[in-house]
Amino acid sequence: MKILPHVNSFLSYLKLEKTLAHNTIESYSFDLERLRAYCTQHEARGLDDITPELLQGYVRALYDVGFAPTSIQRTLSSLRTYFAFVVSEGFLLQDPTELLESPKAARYLPDVLSVAEIDAVISYIPVQKGFGLRDRAMLETLYATGMRVSELANFTVEQLLAGEGLVRIVGKGSKERLVPIGSAALAWIAEYCTTLRPRMCKGGSDNTMFLNVRGKKLSRMALWRIIRKYVECAGIKKEVSPHTFRHSFATHLLEGGADLRAVQEMR
Repeated sequence: MKILPHVNSFLSYLKLEKTLAHNTIESYSFDLERLRAYCTQHEARGLDDITPELLQGYVRALYDVGFAPTSIQRTLSSLRTYFAFVVSEGFLLQDPTELLESPKAARYLPDVLSVAEIDAVISYIPVQKGFGLRDRAMLETLYATGMRVSELANFTVEQLLAGEGLVRIVGKGSKERLVPIGSAALAWIAEYCTTLRPRMCKGGSDNTMFLNVRGKKLSRMALWRIIRKYVECAGIKKEVSPHTFRHSFATHLLEGGADLRAVQEMR
């Protein structure tokens, strides 16, 4: 990390002097790698180019893609600890995190579901009963792509590019974006389209992917009721909003080491 030098020394410091757990140190390493990529995209070449304004823009970008508030707080801790270290070691004169603040928007962000909670919700769906297969395919798609609920409601058969592992999403202002979709979601969609969807199609059905009992497009509110039902049945007590799966999608990608700009482009 030329832009962020002395990272190995910093991580050793966390292990030997701060005696932090291995998982915590690994999270700090992810945080710094993500910051390095962001700084590179914004043409910073070294520590002296990393300004408070650049860091504030970075934190704001994390909020904008829906990174979990708790993860953002950890990111802030990572940055403050790293820059305090390089200043204390004499590698930098001024700490750019001294005035770094958490954006006020944090209190408006919904809870984010953990990977285990997402699995619990999706696994609860009774795929052998009623519209369970459709619902499983819908929620798998929602989580795998980070779609808005309204985008899922309007999702068509033609927007699925299964052979390329992509979906073409039509967002606000008819703006289109291509987003990868995983093999698990593709498999559930394929099963739904092969077995259940043909039986749901009526005379007036169009090419909408996920249909209601009348063979028409599901409304945004109907989709949200379906999601909320499975969240409650799975015993999840968090405050879940229509955007929860979307925010969880972004958080899990970033926590897994995904590039911030790539996540921004998916949304």
